[in-house]
Amino acid sequence: MNVNPTVEEIKEMIFRLPLQEVVVLIQDIEERLETLDIMQLAETGFKEWNDTEEDIYSSYQY
Repeated sequence: MNVNPTVEEIKEMIFRLPLQEVVVLIQDIEERLETLDIMQLAETGFKEWNDTEEDIYSSYQY
């Protein structure tokens, strides 16, 4: 098996799977995509944390 399969090779492998395994694969892919979407949305809420002017802890002496 190729280490970096093409999309066509992946499709061929998927189409050889039993239907139930395809269903599970689709569910796993959907979950992964939802997680990525949520993570991207969350990033926008934390952009101010990267603002050096707002970094109240940078001058704090431990």
